[in-house]
Amino acid sequence: MADGHSRALRRRSFLKGLGIVGATLLPGSALLTANARGQTSSSGTLTPGDAALLRFAAWAEIVESDLWTQYNELGGATKPNDGPANTGNPLYKLALVNLDSDMPQYITDNNDDELSHAAFLNAYLQAHGAQSVNLDRFRTLKGSTATGVDTSKIGKRLTNLLSLNVDASWYTRYRSEENPDLGAVFQNPPGLIMMNEPAIPQTDADAPLNTPTSTLTPPITSPAAQRIQAIANTAGFHFAFIEQGGTSLYPTLALKATSDEVLRILLSIGGVEIDHFSLWHDKAGNAVSQPLAPLSDPQNPNGARFPDLNAVTPASALELTQTNKILPEPCDFLRPEGLPPCSVIRPTSTHLGGAVATVNAFVADGLFGQIGKPNGQTEEFIDLAMRLATAADNAVRGSGY
Repeated sequence: MADGHSRALRRRSFLKGLGIVGATLLPGSALLTANARGQTSSSGTLTPGDAALLRFAAWAEIVESDLWTQYNELGGATKPNDGPANTGNPLYKLALVNLDSDMPQYITDNNDDELSHAAFLNAYLQAHGAQSVNLDRFRTLKGSTATGVDTSKIGKRLTNLLSLNVDASWYTRYRSEENPDLGAVFQNPPGLIMMNEPAIPQTDADAPLNTPTSTLTPPITSPAAQRIQAIANTAGFHFAFIEQGGTSLYPTLALKATSDEVLRILLSIGGVEIDHFSLWHDKAGNAVSQPLAPLSDPQNPNGARFPDLNAVTPASALELTQTNKILPEPCDFLRPEGLPPCSVIRPTSTHLGGAVATVNAFVADGLFGQIGKPNGQTEEFIDLAMRLATAADNAVRGSGY
């Protein structure tokens, strides 16, 4: 891309200037100058429904930005093209590179994308006199203390990546000819479990600095190396879990938009979420295929297991497990019966893919820790999320709300 470096620097400057790291809803402000407003393609205020859609999207993107920032600090590019360098955690990065040699750059780029989404959505809301979203008061979770983290952010995280319950049912869903919007129910691939498992090293005990790097060369037999590889594998599947959620959320929200410009925003950002999901879907497969698989976490053997999904029997079962089948299988789509299968994003119903469903999925994932406990978010945080989500799900296209 021409002049990519200078554009990236401008984007970083914009994000920093906006102060996106900032609960509650903030009143709209004169963020843009009169001249800047004049350059926009829209004018006037947003309908309550459109504002609700964008506010929930902003909430989701701020949450995503927080978790991706943690992944970026420990596993991102050491010398990214834009922004400050990441110290990184050497052993964790080696384990991630076992999934793909470009993982650090992909992580950094995904983080940058989510920061830009959150910044843009809040700026757009403010420019149209609508309330924006600020979650700074909820940045209280401790997070990792392992080598590589930004020590100034310890105790200032929104999300918890230290004990996750990663739902991998999306893996079978996108290989199936059935559709959850039409009643189909999916489970994790056989033998794949990620329960109460960290997706980043919690402390240096999870990634000892004196561990020989050669121990992370497959096949991995050292318990210390198996531990950090299981953590990296969990991250790989968690990346895809988060982004498949956005893949369903944005079209679900877009169907409710009244303004063509709000529709454009939701479809345009949603398309990037789809791109992210496709990337991480591909990389996650490397955790459940040779030479890395099979592998389990010796410190959590019943909670973190990564089988070789290309060795499933009988052979007919490979239809739902084969790791290189990453493109959405044509499936049942719309009623009435009799229409042919179609390769589509699924779900896109409010019940399964909407805003409330997204909050519930994040809570079940353990992304906010144990709610109301010292290692978890507050009830107030969840109440705010649910109010924003309910308002978004209740928006009706063309209704004035």
